[in-house]
Amino acid sequence: MKKLLLTLLALLPMTVLAEEAAKIDSGDTAWILTSTALVLFMTLPGLALFYGGLVRTKNILSVLMQCFAIAGIMSILWFVVGYSIAFSGDNPYFGDFSNVMLSQVSMGTVNGTIPESLFAMFQMTFAIITPALIVGGFAERMRFSSVLLFSAIWLLVVYAPITHWVWGGGWLGDVLDYAGGTVVHITAGVAALVAAIVLGPRNGFPSKPMPPHNMTMTITGAAMLWVGWFGFNGGSALAAGGDAAMAILVTHISAAAGAMTWMFYEWIKYGKPTALGAVTGLIAGLGTITPASGFVGPAGALVIGVSAGIICFNAVIIIKQKLNIDDSLDVFPVHGVGGILGTLMVAVFASKELGIFSGQGGWDREAIVIADQLQIQFTGVVATVVYTAVATYIILKVVDAITGLRVSTEEEQRGLDLVSHDEKGYDL
Repeated sequence: MKKLLLTLLALLPMTVLAEEAAKIDSGDTAWILTSTALVLFMTLPGLALFYGGLVRTKNILSVLMQCFAIAGIMSILWFVVGYSIAFSGDNPYFGDFSNVMLSQVSMGTVNGTIPESLFAMFQMTFAIITPALIVGGFAERMRFSSVLLFSAIWLLVVYAPITHWVWGGGWLGDVLDYAGGTVVHITAGVAALVAAIVLGPRNGFPSKPMPPHNMTMTITGAAMLWVGWFGFNGGSALAAGGDAAMAILVTHISAAAGAMTWMFYEWIKYGKPTALGAVTGLIAGLGTITPASGFVGPAGALVIGVSAGIICFNAVIIIKQKLNIDDSLDVFPVHGVGGILGTLMVAVFASKELGIFSGQGGWDREAIVIADQLQIQFTGVVATVVYTAVATYIILKVVDAITGLRVSTEEEQRGLDLVSHDEKGYDL
């Protein structure tokens, strides 16, 4: 009898593991594995090439290095403590440290129908691309050491807590944000704007033209972002089903609408359509549909994409030409404004009351009242903007006191490739 009892006790962990494994759906797991690769592909090489082509020749390598190094450091920080802050604990504002170094994650732990290890990795790719987006706000003038220190602190102080607010059971859990309108695009856009203001403009801005040095590289990166965004939004369903398929469809429609709206708007306004305008409109359409992608239908996505093309186009003009803020690669007017716009518009187009423009259906909330949900969305936007702006400003000042934020005028003229890395992107 004693031997039998010992045998049963020995088999108990295997039984529990088998029960946990039985909850894992192979189709869902395969799709999120693919989505995880697609989202990482968005940063490396997608965003790196997109940003790299937009800067001047003497700074191309610095941008590529910043994106590459951010990917490495954010991955380690997310594993050590970021994931725990974002997705652990019952506190409405800040997660706890119970899952430091993924101590509670094993082969047998699950999140829904996928392994928790995969969920943590999928979320890690979001934690990589968000601080990488901010690079566009201070490109061509920030010290490499300061970029890394700022990004590391920002991930833990801004990104992880706001992720907890919206997706980790926090106080903004009622905000409709399918794939990162608040968590990714508003935070990155606002942080980039604050960084651009604190650092000041590049030498020569705005009187000296600073055109992209390699539009071929930029278009290649934009194309990679377009494809990768299917994993970004479609993967946020965390399952291979109708939600993921609809999210990809509406993402594609909004991207196309944003690109074509920007292109034709620019064509009418300035006489010629540009490749830079088309790809910027593409990113605006993608960023704006992100919070809405799991809640709206194709017709609503078309309106969102067109709106993104028009509103973000004018936001670029206001930031650069009216306010003379050197947000180098237009992070705030494209991602920040797009994220705000999409987060508010989801309250309208997720409704079941707009006929062909109504939400896609199939999502796990009752039909919303537009006015009530709009108030919830607005609260989420304001909270995210204010917290991100204040925290980012403080972080920048701390980093400035430790390492100094900006390179000298002489170093900026020489270019960050040689100054920061003693290498050149091109041997010309």
